[in-house]
Amino acid sequence: MKRCLFVLIGLLCTNLGAQVKKEIFESFKLQERRNVSYYFPEDYSEEKKYPLILVLDAEHLFDQVVAISKFNSQFQGMPQTIIIGIDQLENDQRWEDCAFDEQTGLPTEKGKLFFEFLGMEIIPSIETKYSTAPFKMVIGYDITANFMNYWLFKERSLFNSYISISPLLAPEMESRIPERLATMDKHLFYNLITAGNRDKITNTILQLDRGIKSLGKENIHYYSDEYPDASELSVITYGLGKAWERTFQMFKPISPKEYKTEILTSNEPVIKYLEDRYSMIEELFGFEKPMELNDIMAIYAASLKKEDFESLKPLSDICKKLFPDTMLGFYFEGEYYEQLGEPKKAFKTFEKAFQLDEIDFLTKDMALEKIDALKADFGY
Repeated sequence: MKRCLFVLIGLLCTNLGAQVKKEIFESFKLQERRNVSYYFPEDYSEEKKYPLILVLDAEHLFDQVVAISKFNSQFQGMPQTIIIGIDQLENDQRWEDCAFDEQTGLPTEKGKLFFEFLGMEIIPSIETKYSTAPFKMVIGYDITANFMNYWLFKERSLFNSYISISPLLAPEMESRIPERLATMDKHLFYNLITAGNRDKITNTILQLDRGIKSLGKENIHYYSDEYPDASELSVITYGLGKAWERTFQMFKPISPKEYKTEILTSNEPVIKYLEDRYSMIEELFGFEKPMELNDIMAIYAASLKKEDFESLKPLSDICKKLFPDTMLGFYFEGEYYEQLGEPKKAFKTFEKAFQLDEIDFLTKDMALEKIDALKADFGY
């Protein structure tokens, strides 16, 4: 399966030219010209909103990020994105852009200017011209993976998602990042990807990993992956796809694993899981995603499995709005009244369901069986 994925991504990489634009950006902050690449979906529309992805070390990462975005939006139901790539290899610019003071761990003067260049020039220039969603992601590798963490220390983080690949951490960063995340109340995704070789650098990464894991905050969505057989460059290919999938997991239909490990194990009403999932999408991405029938059926199954019959009523109300010509909403409502011990209301509601179109596994015969059972039990 992995091989098939890499082949598909490879094919997508060969067809990027039509959607990728390159620009020499005249930076007022840096007082220099910088090479920048942009990817826009080929069917870009002002009617839609697109998450914005900033890719540092673009020579290493940009093409792979674009290919992964295209693959996931085409085959996995995830949102299309606008991607900005900053070239940094020429004349070793990455080391000047992202340099830090060895004593304080803070950016050098050039680093501060580069920080302002990205946050005050590059990103605003795209946001004023294109229809972007509130959601922003930043991706870095090695020294640039360390640099992107400085946005965490702004009063409000510019980015909602961080993908950090083999970071070369500044002094004290392994403790400063967890301390900062502990104070945040917004939803934030943090993916840490490392190769398997052990040295002083990876020891600080292990401390960072333990520090973030110890937080246990529901709004901090933290994932770490180590690839023992990967080199410092191949780890990029190994880790990016998985990190991307986790960040945009909420866009995929509820999986059997998610059903078992998250919905069935939660102490909250199952309807809350569905409502929170779609509320988070609207909050982060700035648009309302229609509820998947698969997700509705998962919540229905969980309601019965956990005997959480109170969740059936709001679920039925949702179905009446989304699938008004089908029996879905009234059938769920009928089961709600049935479990509540109100057979008369249940009988009338199942009759309404019987008159509407079948959907998924629900058939008119099932509604008729409910009606006949209620007749037999209560003589209606």
